[in-house]
This record gives sequence, C-alpha cells and structure tokens, in this order.
Amino acid sequence: MFRGLTDGLLHHDPYMLFADFASYVSCQDEVSRAYLDREHWTRMSILNAARSGKFSSDRSIQQYCEDIWHASPVKIKLLGHDEEPTGFIQ
Repeated sequence: MFRGLTDGLLHHDPYMLFADFASYVSCQDEVSRAYLDREHWTRMSILNAARSGKFSSDRSIQQYCEDIWHASPVKIKLLGHDEEPTGFIQ
C-alpha cells in the first residue's frame, strides 16, 4: 500500500525529507526531555516569546512585495465620511 511513497522517499527525495531525519529525531528527543522539566520549559518558553521581537503583518507584506514579488505600492485616496465616491461603477 505504501510502496510508492517509500520508494519515492528512498530513491527520489527532491525535498530532502530523509536527509536530516536522524538529526530531527535526535532534536525531538532533546525537546521531549526538556519538556519534562516544567520549570526549565516554562523559562525557555517565556524567553523565546520575549526575544521574538515585534511582528507586524504590514511590515511582512511590504517585505514580501519588495523582496519576492518586486511589486511597488499604489497610492490611494481615502474618502472622508462626507465624501461620495466618483468614477466607480455602482
């Protein structure tokens, strides 16, 4: 039943899924041991969150536009509450 999957992974692994599998298992063992020490795990979790830095979806989208899509921003005019849209199909 899984012959195609295993043959594909063993003989044609373009995403390198098996290339670091042993390292993944070793790291997962280390994580599992760390999780058992509740105080240590809590400290690591808090420090990880505190050191993660500021996340901004606007900044992320702007960075994608510049670095990946090579798209330039388009200026738009925001209407005030008392302004009627013009030039739009209604």
